[in-house]
Amino acid sequence: MTRDLQSFALSVVVPGQVMRGSAVEVRPRIEGRDIVAEAFDDGPCSDPRYLLFPDGPLCADVSSREVRLAEATCTEGCCGALYVTIRRDGDQVVWGSWRNPDAVEVGLPEFRFDAQQYQAEVERATLDRSWEWPARTVARLLEEELRRRTAWLERWECELGSVSAWLWEPDQINLFFFHPGGAAVKEDRPWLQFRMTLNVSGGDPAAQAQQLAEELTAFDPRLAADVCGGSPEFARQLGYPWPQRHML
Repeated sequence: MTRDLQSFALSVVVPGQVMRGSAVEVRPRIEGRDIVAEAFDDGPCSDPRYLLFPDGPLCADVSSREVRLAEATCTEGCCGALYVTIRRDGDQVVWGSWRNPDAVEVGLPEFRFDAQQYQAEVERATLDRSWEWPARTVARLLEEELRRRTAWLERWECELGSVSAWLWEPDQINLFFFHPGGAAVKEDRPWLQFRMTLNVSGGDPAAQAQQLAEELTAFDPRLAADVCGGSPEFARQLGYPWPQRHML
């Protein structure tokens, strides 16, 4: 017996009223229903950078994959998150095994989609960047370029964290990196996180990203960045001042 298949769509939602902490969300719709809104209202859906990229977590495979669709504003550890397990079952994609670490049950059933329609929608949403504002586009392109230039940061014993653009700061982007690298965090060795704020304009995003990449890779990034993570003791051991704002 053929099971009923549901329609599947993805929309990227940018809030109209912006305040500090405003989030861009990927909202799945099943049969036109905002399925996350029905099951979880403690925080926003995940940002596109975590869900919409080539071969990203929403792509279905025969191996089951658990994906976080939303997280509480106060963090998952406080008020939970919404997870779904995605898998390929022949010519169908299955969403099921819903989970919220902060709830006994989620109350959503298993959903099945036509695999071709599902994959086409994931690919469409991944390629659609019409929702981006200029700084967000510059941040994405700059991060892609810097990840291709790994020797730049390796020369200074640094590792790129992310390049972010926030709605409440429309004319700037923030570049985060670690010194001496992410491995130090995992191995409990002294480490620091640095933040560099870069201004952007309304000009061509690709040209701006290329120019910023050229400028950034020409010098030690730690000279133009501020310590924003780690600890006072790690800063002392690595020879950097700890920001006074963290002392309050």
